[in-house]
Amino acid sequence: MSIPTKYSPSEVEDKWYQYWMDQNYFHSTPDEREPYAIVIPPPNVTGVLHMGHMLNNTIQDVLIRRARLQGKNACWVPGTDHASIATEAKVVAKLKAQGIDKNDLSREEFLKHAWDWTHEYGGVILEQLKKLGCSCDWNRTKFTMDDDMSEAVIKVFVDLYNKGLIYRGYRMVNWDPEAKTTLSDEEVEYQEKQGKLYYINYKIEGENSALTIATTRPETLLGDTAICINPNDERHANLKGKKAIVPICNRVIPIIEDDYVDLEFGTGCLKVTPAHDENDKVLGDKHNLEVVDIFNDDATLNHHGLHYEGQDRFEVRKAIVKELDSLGALVKVEDHTNRVGISERTKAIIEPRLSDQWFLKMEDLAKPAIKAVLEDEDVKLFPKRFNNTYRHWMENIRDWNISRQLLWGQQIPAFYYDEGKEDFVVAETADKALELAKDKSGNPNLVVNDLRQDADVLDTWFSSWLWPISVFDGIRNPENKEIQYYYPTNDLVTGPDILFFWVARMIIAGYEYKDEKPFENVYLTGLVRDKQRRKMSKSLGNSPDALKLISDYGADGVRVGLLLSSAAGNDLMFDEALCNQGRGFANKIWSAFNLTTLWEVEDIEQPESSKIALEWYASKFQAALLEIEDHYSKYRLSDVLMTIYKLIYDDFCGWLLEMVKPAYQKPIDKITYDKVIALFEDNLKIVHPFMPFITEEIWQHLKTRTAKEALIVANYPKIETFDSELISDFETVKEVVSGIRTIRKDKNIPFKDAIALKVLNNENLDKKYNSVISKMGNLSDVSTVAESVEGALSFRVMSNEYFIPMEGNIDVDAEIKKLTEELNYTQGFLKSVQGKLGNERFVNNAPEPVVAAERKKEADALAKIETLKSSLASLQ
Repeated sequence: MSIPTKYSPSEVEDKWYQYWMDQNYFHSTPDEREPYAIVIPPPNVTGVLHMGHMLNNTIQDVLIRRARLQGKNACWVPGTDHASIATEAKVVAKLKAQGIDKNDLSREEFLKHAWDWTHEYGGVILEQLKKLGCSCDWNRTKFTMDDDMSEAVIKVFVDLYNKGLIYRGYRMVNWDPEAKTTLSDEEVEYQEKQGKLYYINYKIEGENSALTIATTRPETLLGDTAICINPNDERHANLKGKKAIVPICNRVIPIIEDDYVDLEFGTGCLKVTPAHDENDKVLGDKHNLEVVDIFNDDATLNHHGLHYEGQDRFEVRKAIVKELDSLGALVKVEDHTNRVGISERTKAIIEPRLSDQWFLKMEDLAKPAIKAVLEDEDVKLFPKRFNNTYRHWMENIRDWNISRQLLWGQQIPAFYYDEGKEDFVVAETADKALELAKDKSGNPNLVVNDLRQDADVLDTWFSSWLWPISVFDGIRNPENKEIQYYYPTNDLVTGPDILFFWVARMIIAGYEYKDEKPFENVYLTGLVRDKQRRKMSKSLGNSPDALKLISDYGADGVRVGLLLSSAAGNDLMFDEALCNQGRGFANKIWSAFNLTTLWEVEDIEQPESSKIALEWYASKFQAALLEIEDHYSKYRLSDVLMTIYKLIYDDFCGWLLEMVKPAYQKPIDKITYDKVIALFEDNLKIVHPFMPFITEEIWQHLKTRTAKEALIVANYPKIETFDSELISDFETVKEVVSGIRTIRKDKNIPFKDAIALKVLNNENLDKKYNSVISKMGNLSDVSTVAESVEGALSFRVMSNEYFIPMEGNIDVDAEIKKLTEELNYTQGFLKSVQGKLGNERFVNNAPEPVVAAERKKEADALAKIETLKSSLASLQ
């Protein structure tokens, strides 16, 4: 088989991925081996591969491939999330482009369009992961809307409801007016935004006077139902017991007293709008205030908005300020920085809104999950600093708003049975609900058509919090063979931005439904940012095309580029130069392989230099392997890769192959060759998790292999004892060789010319290394001396001195001429620098860094002159 001199990823990657698939290497079924399971953080079904996915899934693939090499039963479960808000928005947009309004469709009709869209686009990201080399068990691919997954979600809802943990309540929620659905607290991002503080006069009923309130949202005054003052505020004692008139709508509202009002903020008078502010709702409940909701579900104003009905809230804000000004009610406007809630999904500004929603009580459910992470450390977070973040959220947890006003998702299994009333039952199916409804209502004549199922769907996270259990069917069939074998899973790799959305909730679900943790370790990656530390996004145009990167640099190159600088929990400053470095590493490994194919192997005596070099590298490999395992145990994957990179690039390619390489057109001995190939194979095994394609390609070329002998299922190297003294001695050997090569270069001594070396061996370096030094330095002779050698070029390594006699090695006259010219130039340069420093005007007026730079030039020139004079003296 002819072997190309250059490595071409495009000709290798598809070939080996298909081979791995054909041989079913990725598939796992329970057996007698130790299981190692990872569940993929399911990307949105709407998604395409971006840099965050690339980093996250490369890390998972490294862990799963390593486990496979270690002989474990490796199972990586892939899948996608139905992403209610994002997917429904895409389907609505597609329908709109076709002239179809979602509101004109029945639920069944809309869902058909959603499924059509999912079937057309839903598998894109999983196919793209294959290009990256991800070795997922594709036979196990799950989707959170699969029938069995949905059945598990509904089963859990019913169970939690029956336990009294799920309830329906009329609460203030986070409303996304773009998606037209409620969001949980965790789906709201808060940003500091520059806004305005508006001071508005409200007339006092029956008086020719007014009070002034300060608000950031003047449009909501149309929903005001009270003015509140602090009972201890002497400024407003005259307002107690009176009423105020809301400008524009002229609603007469009471002036109430409550110490909730901050005496320091604004004017000390607070407008109370119970329908549009959570704190105002608390005040409203406490003082039995009227609730006036002024918004439609798209944040336009409803009939309470009077002549602003149908207009957007922010347009109304501008218009209402103008109207207040024309009425003489606007006192002043100030700049004001405000904390604004933003929808994590649509980026719309959140509107607090009162709504009937379903909630899950979290306080008691969270307790085992708090204990597991923060006390028992049954679940470990990497890096550990995220424990503090986890603690803060879990110890301040609020009830989870689990209902969404969407069509795409698992429909809430609550069935209303009394027309016009809110009486309901909760059951897994309509038939079971009917039996419950008959019993609860006392009406045996009810039929299924009398039932009306709740129109809302469950929050997407309510399905994905069951992911490590439901992918193994552990909710519907809790004692099945697979859940018992694979659960708990081993490692979870995800971003810290979903530590609350997903990780914490999976831990909660694990203890509630399996009485056990869902995974042992959570590796929290950083965010991928650009060189300017900006988060990568489509809007900024700073996110490279993931597939183009793979096309340009090869999947192995991109994987190495991503992981070279992605320490756990720290953001990755992505630079394409890293991928280029990864490609360069692949080319270096390929060149090393190519070199071994050029050698002619014969049964001849093994040189002493090769024997010692191989012993050294075997120990060096074992020391590196020990270091690698330590890094793996701490999830320092970038450190693992860097250790492997230096071992292969510097020690194997840069030193070992040079030390054992036969002379030009000479054969290599079989003992050395076989050992080099064995060490090369060990190198391929440890780098395979990071660079699966090139390593499999070289592995298959090195020997004829059966399918059972493919690298992907080879045996990972075992840690063995090694000679640390040998490794230490070799660092000295490397320095000696570097010293010889430096003199050869500086003195233009051709490498083909053998030279002698004399050693003042103060360190008692073993003479067995002389054969290596001789070969790497092309020495004719190495001898030990008792004192310094006169008339020789020398260098020092530790306390050892090494001398290369000049006689016969260099042209003395040419060297004297070269050194004299360099000395004359340096003396002239020194004179010009000292001339500047002797000029008082320059020294007194020039900036201090400039003067300091000149003084350094002077010192450097003086030192160089001394060295040149010394060298000349040794030649004369």
